[in-house]
Amino acid sequence: MKIITLLTAVLCVSQVWAVTFDADIPKDIQTQFESDLSLANQIQAKGQTPFHKEIFGEVSGASYKKFFETRIFSVGLDACGGGGAVAACVQPFFDPNKMWLTPNFVKASMPQIARVMIIYHEARHTEGENGNWSHDTCPTPFLDEQGHDIVGLISGIKLEGHAACDSTYKGSYGSSTVMIKNIAKFCSNCSDKVKMDAELWASDQLNRIDKPAVKKAMMADFASSK
Repeated sequence: MKIITLLTAVLCVSQVWAVTFDADIPKDIQTQFESDLSLANQIQAKGQTPFHKEIFGEVSGASYKKFFETRIFSVGLDACGGGGAVAACVQPFFDPNKMWLTPNFVKASMPQIARVMIIYHEARHTEGENGNWSHDTCPTPFLDEQGHDIVGLISGIKLEGHAACDSTYKGSYGSSTVMIKNIAKFCSNCSDKVKMDAELWASDQLNRIDKPAVKKAMMADFASSK
């Protein structure tokens, strides 16, 4: 039996999704979105960290498919407040189970695993029972361990003073970091490119955890398996 390795672009996107797309979504955006979901939903692995087990279950396509499809029922097109770094959003006050994509979803320069991370970040925001996991305002100044300003990997804008941080590993930034870090560590059918990109973006997203004790707990989690 021929083993197919997951590449940066997934060729087969024929799976039927339990999600509907608005008629005004451009074909290229819908196709990219479906391809990115296919990447997540084909992942195979042996092992996961305790935080991942708590949030998603196993590192597997089946777990990611269930997580997504129990939260997102439809996808639409919206500016999401504008800005060159905004690729997607949810608007719980309008429709708690709808994800909105912007043209940046295909125009912004980012690897496929980063778009996967964004999709699952936004899916976490649908959870009204958890206050939709609202973000913290990043502290001012907001510096890394070397004393440099922490900036958005896409926008290049300093994060200090922006609602772009989390204080818990269960939030949208925290949970999506846990997800892609586990993909980098455990995925058995991902290409080296996917795993390297996942590692890079997980490290970037970890910087958005503004409570040192939580960041320390996440790093300890990443060093473990279960």
